[in-house]
Amino acid sequence: MPLFALDKNLVFPPVHLAEPDGLLAVGGDLSTERLLLAYRSGIFPWYEREHILWWCPDPRFVLFPEELKISNSMQQVIRKNVFEFTINKDFSGVINNCKTISRRGQESTWITDAVKNAFVRLHELGYAHSAESWLNGELVGGLYGIRMGKVFFGESMFSKVSNASKFAFIKYVSQLKQENVSLIDCQVYTAHLESLGAKMIARKSFIQLLSELTG
Repeated sequence: MPLFALDKNLVFPPVHLAEPDGLLAVGGDLSTERLLLAYRSGIFPWYEREHILWWCPDPRFVLFPEELKISNSMQQVIRKNVFEFTINKDFSGVINNCKTISRRGQESTWITDAVKNAFVRLHELGYAHSAESWLNGELVGGLYGIRMGKVFFGESMFSKVSNASKFAFIKYVSQLKQENVSLIDCQVYTAHLESLGAKMIARKSFIQLLSELTG
């Protein structure tokens, strides 16, 4: 299938036209309006060098909050109050750490300065949120993403201390469940999130859920 090149018009091609790996389009910009349209449509950006690539993989990796799995070891961590948990206390700190932390098997990050600035704008407008883990007053783990309706679109997470990102994720999912969030988009498979209950669903099902839950 052809790779679609975006221009200044705020429009994306139908997601079923994506490549087998989920790549749908290239170009466009990271304006607030385009990003919100993308996420509402089940599309997310990744950078490759200077190019913005837009993706909608099939199947889609998601977590239904009621299916969250908490291991015995993590239950002990939570009971012992090893970490302090906060929401939106340090969004910039979270995205900076996600941008700069070294990851095994990954030479560079897709979180460019342009991406960081775009998500900080979304945070200021109330769309992007962060969850943090603190240890002795230091930010040691966390995650960020976009909340639209009853969906949270997870973007990235980091951990400087063992279990710190898991702790933030578990606590935040529990909070989102209380706020009637029905779906957490994890985008693509990781064993880390699978251990917490995430699973693959068909893209068609994912898009249908978005239409019902992001209104």
